[in-house]
Amino acid sequence: MIDEQGDTLRRGDDAADRVSPSEQTTIQIPAQHAVDGIKRPPMLEAAGSFLSSHGPIVKKVALGVAVCVVGAAGFAGLRQLADAPADPGAAGNTTQPSETTSQTPDDVADGVRRNAAGQAVLDKMAEAIENESRATFLGTLDPQAKAFDEQARTVYSNLGKLPLATFRMRYVSDDPAALTPDRQTELGGTEAWLAQVEVSWQITGYDLKPARETLPVTFVTRDGETYAASFSERFVAGQRRPIWSLGGIEVAKGEHSLVISLDSQADADDYATVTDRAVESVTKVWGKNWKQKAVIYLPAKQAQMEAVLGAQPNAYTQIAAVTMAELDTPQAGAPTRIVANPKLFDELGKQGRRIVLTHETTHVASTATASPVPLWLAEGFADYVAFTAVSVQDESAAKELFKAIRAGKVPKALPAPEAFAASSADLPVAYESGWLACRLIAEREGQSKLVKFYRAVHASKSPTGLADAFRTVLGTTEQEFTADWQKYLKRLAGV
Repeated sequence: MIDEQGDTLRRGDDAADRVSPSEQTTIQIPAQHAVDGIKRPPMLEAAGSFLSSHGPIVKKVALGVAVCVVGAAGFAGLRQLADAPADPGAAGNTTQPSETTSQTPDDVADGVRRNAAGQAVLDKMAEAIENESRATFLGTLDPQAKAFDEQARTVYSNLGKLPLATFRMRYVSDDPAALTPDRQTELGGTEAWLAQVEVSWQITGYDLKPARETLPVTFVTRDGETYAASFSERFVAGQRRPIWSLGGIEVAKGEHSLVISLDSQADADDYATVTDRAVESVTKVWGKNWKQKAVIYLPAKQAQMEAVLGAQPNAYTQIAAVTMAELDTPQAGAPTRIVANPKLFDELGKQGRRIVLTHETTHVASTATASPVPLWLAEGFADYVAFTAVSVQDESAAKELFKAIRAGKVPKALPAPEAFAASSADLPVAYESGWLACRLIAEREGQSKLVKFYRAVHASKSPTGLADAFRTVLGTTEQEFTADWQKYLKRLAGV
C-alpha cells in the first residue's frame, strides 16, 4: 500500500488494533525512494503468470516503496517445461533442446525404463526426508556430483526444519536430448538425462492441501545404479522454485504464523510477531471462520524473491510483498504464501510492515487468489482492514485520489480491472478509490455489513453476483452507490 510520491513515515508507538474508519490520525506516509518517472516493473509477462480470475492484481498502497500483489501462480505445461530453453546460468547448457519427434517402440520402452529408475530414486529421497534418514538421502546422490552434494545436503537440512505433514516426489516427464554433449560427458556414467519432477509438500497446521512445484532433476546411471545429479539443471522462464531449494533457511514460528527465511540477517521472530498481530487484526474484521494462520517467505535478496515467484529479473525491485497460491491452479484451500521483500520491509518500518502484512493476510483469509470479487472490492477491502488496524491520515492514504479530485477529475465509476495493471497510470487512484468505497459501506451500513457484502460477492456463482449483493445486502444498486461514493469522495477532498 504505497504511494510513490508519499511523504515521510512517522515511526511512533503502535496504533490501537481497531479504530473508527474516520479516525485516521497517527501515521504519515513514507517517501518513495525511486525518482519520479521510473517505469514500474511489468507484472509477470512470462508463461505461468500470476493471475486471479481477473488478471494480474498489483497492490499499490499509500505507504511508500512497496507495491503488494495478489495472485495465483500459473503452472507451465509439462511438455513446455521439458522443451524449455536452458537456464543461461546452468553449467553445460548452451544450446536448445532438439525438437520433439515421433517415438518408436524402443523410445517408449526406454522412457518407461528411465521413469522407473528415476521414480525409484525419488521414492527413496522422499522416504528419507519423511523418516529423517540422512544416510538414505545421501545414498541417492551421485557420488561424483560434488557441487550438487552440497546443495542437496542443504535441501535435506531445510526440509528437516519444516513441520511437514507430507512430502512427495513424482516423476512426470523427461527429455533425453535436453542435456548437451558436453554436459553428458561431464556427468559420465552409462546414461544421463533430465526429468521434470513434481514435488509436493504440506506444512502441518497451515496447509489444507499440499503445495506443488515442478523441479528439474538430472539423473545419471553408473555401475548399474541410478542417482540424482542435479536439482537445478534447467528452468523455463516463469517456472517457480521452492524456497527450500534456494539456500539455507531459518524457521520462526509464532502463534498464528510461520516465517521461512533465507536471510540470516533478518529477525524472523520479529516478522512472526508482526504477522501474528496481522492475523488477529484480520480476524477482528473478517471473523474466525478461516484457518487464522499465515506463512511468510522471507528471501535474502531480490533474485531469490523472483525465483520463488517465477518472475523476470528486476520485476520486483519496488514491491514489498506478494500473496501467491503455491499450487498449479487457483482454488479454495490452496496453500497460500506471503512473499516479502526484506529490504523494502526494513525501509517501511514497524508500522508500515504491519499495514502491508495485514493487507496481505486479508487476502489469505478471504482466499483472494481464487475469488470472483472485482478488484476494487478485493483490494479496497484489504486496505480497509489494514487501515482499520493501523490508523492512517486520509490526506496521506488517499493523496493521489484527492489530488485528482481537486483538479476536477472525480472518478466516473468504481475502478475497472485494467486500472489495477502494473503499467496503469491510474494505479494509485484505483487502490485509494477501492479503499474509500469499502470504507463508505462500513460507515453507512456498519463493518459487519461490509463483510457480508464481500462474502456474498465471493460466494456467488452468478455473473450478476455483484449487482445481486448490492441489492440484497446493501439495498441499493451499483449506480446509486457510485453516485453516493462520488459525493463522499468530494466531501473528503474538500471540494
